[in-house]
Amino acid sequence: MSAARRKGSAFARDVCQYLRDELGLPIERRVDGGSRDRGDVAGLPRWVLELKNCRQIDLSGWMDEALKEAANDGAPFYAVVAKRRMKGTQQAYVVLPLEIFARWYRETNP
Repeated sequence: MSAARRKGSAFARDVCQYLRDELGLPIERRVDGGSRDRGDVAGLPRWVLELKNCRQIDLSGWMDEALKEAANDGAPFYAVVAKRRMKGTQQAYVVLPLEIFARWYRETNP
């Protein structure tokens, strides 16, 4: 396994553990599903999360990937969780389109 893949796997494990601890949900890491990929995290109802631990930032490409995975999953919400260099997992960025944030907010704050 390459160093980059090891870093990505470690970040995915850490994110899943953090979400389990914080949300009390049975969060698990998903394995790559190829063309039918449904995101990197299982157990977060209605959400697809695409996890990234990369030196170069490619928000546009990452968001396109998350959108495709949300369509594969039938999930109405999606986001990218991007590792911050030199910071712990809890300091990762969560990036989502404004329209997704607005839809989520309307549904959770009637």
